[in-house]
Amino acid sequence: MNLSEKNGTISSVCVYCASSPHIVPVYSDVARQLGRLLVENGFSCINGAGKAGLMGALNDSILESGGRVTGVIPRFMVDSGWCHPKLSETIVTETMHERKQTMTQLADAVVALPGGVGTMEELLEIITWKQLGLYRNPIVIANINDYYAPLFDLFDKMIAENFMAAAYRDMWQVAASPEEIIGCLKKNTPWNPKGNKYDKKVL
Repeated sequence: MNLSEKNGTISSVCVYCASSPHIVPVYSDVARQLGRLLVENGFSCINGAGKAGLMGALNDSILESGGRVTGVIPRFMVDSGWCHPKLSETIVTETMHERKQTMTQLADAVVALPGGVGTMEELLEIITWKQLGLYRNPIVIANINDYYAPLFDLFDKMIAENFMAAAYRDMWQVAASPEEIIGCLKKNTPWNPKGNKYDKKVL
């Protein structure tokens, strides 16, 4: 599997985010703002097709703003009633692994809003793929309310104790608001290391 970079302007964005309905309003407000801004700036969206939590707020906002959103969801979640009923397109997969790979293949960039262990797993997996040279497109971490500050502290500890090279800090961009997320996407800063983890040039 090689999910190498898609050259040119970003047009589609994969958003990882929480599906829990028990979230304080500030995060849902950010998801709705991001949905509106994605549409206003000509971006389509790919996500996990949920109808609740930040994912539901994001999807509702995109659709209400006249935008396009593609949801990718495993069959067992559809059977459990988790799927948003009004998406522009819904792709049903057989496994979670197929879901994540499909979402990434459809998108020109990834944005991680705050979320739980599922969101964290998706974010760390795409960072790992980028470290391995399997993915080179933009990754934007939305550090709303300093949500991801503990993760950044952990990354610093990894680097300080030589579990990760300092050069890998450039694999992602950090945004503190929906407007900054859009700015990162428009800037589309390339990450072109001299080598990946297995080239032993940035190990």
